[in-house]
Amino acid sequence: MRHRYASHLLLPLLLLATAATAAEFWLRPTRFMVAPGSRVHLGRWVGAGFQGQRWTGLSTRLEQLTHFQPGTTEPQDLTAPARQADTLSTTVTLAQPGVHLLALRTNDAYLTLPAAEFEAYLKEEGLSDVLWQRQKRKQQDQPGREAYRRCAKTLVLAGTLPAADTTFRRRAGHPLEIIPEQNPYALKPGASLTVLVLADGAPLPSQAVHARLRPTDGHPPQDFTLRTNQNGRALLRMQYPADVLLATMQMRRLSQHPQADWQSTWATLTFGFTAH
Repeated sequence: MRHRYASHLLLPLLLLATAATAAEFWLRPTRFMVAPGSRVHLGRWVGAGFQGQRWTGLSTRLEQLTHFQPGTTEPQDLTAPARQADTLSTTVTLAQPGVHLLALRTNDAYLTLPAAEFEAYLKEEGLSDVLWQRQKRKQQDQPGREAYRRCAKTLVLAGTLPAADTTFRRRAGHPLEIIPEQNPYALKPGASLTVLVLADGAPLPSQAVHARLRPTDGHPPQDFTLRTNQNGRALLRMQYPADVLLATMQMRRLSQHPQADWQSTWATLTFGFTAH
């Protein structure tokens, strides 16, 4: 049966932008396209709209750092060397030609917001289900105690693209992740890119995915929101060369947790689109 996708054309006249101002966390390499053998620093950023500041979290916040290399079946676990110093180290060597997938996951941090601020935050993020749950339990006037974690992935191309390269769609096993179903480095202008959103390994329907495109050819920035279909997929059409950030967030209720009533998980995917 043919799937129906939530879609959006990346054309200025058709663009319906929506803002999401809550903090996102993403990986941004020095460059998205490098020569094989290059050492690449993965910048860790936090902010909104693909703008922000460097994340200064200590190495103790790192849960896992994984490198999926082209032509290999087992990922390289970089967690231990990344944690060797108090300051997190995220510089990697991309030895093999092809697309490399780097995946970083943090452990939980905790935040408590006054009731009014938490309710406003939930409305801004479109978390109507969480608002409904708080209303049902008569908790609208209670502070929001949140545990939050971050799951960030980036795709970097080293050298030329091999004929058969599927590293881009490997699953990192994050509690929330965005997976491209086509290789973004192999797409031509006007081609479609389908992304799959997974929560605990299962497709997540009706999930908002924020897209941030920063064209590298002089076109204006583009920010808009997609929503996944019943199969957890969303579609966007790649029009111009750009650096791309895709972001999504999920919040679930926690029971009998000593520090938090809600668990939020923030997931991002970054890559470069060359429009070749």
